[in-house]
Amino acid sequence: MTKGNETKITDELYAYMLAHNPPLDAVQRDLVETTYADLPGQARMQSAQEQGPLLAFLVRLTGARHIVEVGTFTGFSALSMAQALPPVGKLIACDISEEWTAYGVEAWRTAGVADRIDLRIAPALDTLRAMPAEPHIDMAYLDADKENYIPYWEELVPRLRAGGLVVTDNVLYGGRVADPLATGAAAAIRQFNDHVAADTRMESVLLTVADGLTLSRRT
Repeated sequence: MTKGNETKITDELYAYMLAHNPPLDAVQRDLVETTYADLPGQARMQSAQEQGPLLAFLVRLTGARHIVEVGTFTGFSALSMAQALPPVGKLIACDISEEWTAYGVEAWRTAGVADRIDLRIAPALDTLRAMPAEPHIDMAYLDADKENYIPYWEELVPRLRAGGLVVTDNVLYGGRVADPLATGAAAAIRQFNDHVAADTRMESVLLTVADGLTLSRRT
């Protein structure tokens, strides 16, 4: 097997990449910095900075009006997607932590998009199963507990409209998914990646963006 690209992402190259992407606005930047300052032990759960502009791009590209996010943390990804929604759009944000999502709620209000975000503090599977069963979701972002990725997927896909998009984060899990003896969350991601690849309802591509990002389109 020959790799087509062996570019090493150095700190300098990463900074160059960020400089040539749409910049974070003041609210986004403050939220990212506050998350790292106040929650240093958990800040790694925040979506990478380059994923904010990418998610916003995908919202506009798909013309999404109804988005579901599974795993909100401090709200950076939800903020990025909500800012790209039209005023009539709605994002349902699923999380179980009032403490962490409180950072997002404040940022959403400051950015003027709080009315586009419906935060639901409950187990995400309960929230998803309570949604209408017919296809109605335009786009979903999956970035939550890895052991439940397959159950989340199976609740989202039937509710996804034709041409709708699921964006899944952490599908490389620090490189540990390549280990056939992986355990825990890495093993769960391996199983999820196999599940997605075999799902004939979806057309998927796994990319080496940040910690691995899979884009899946409902056929």
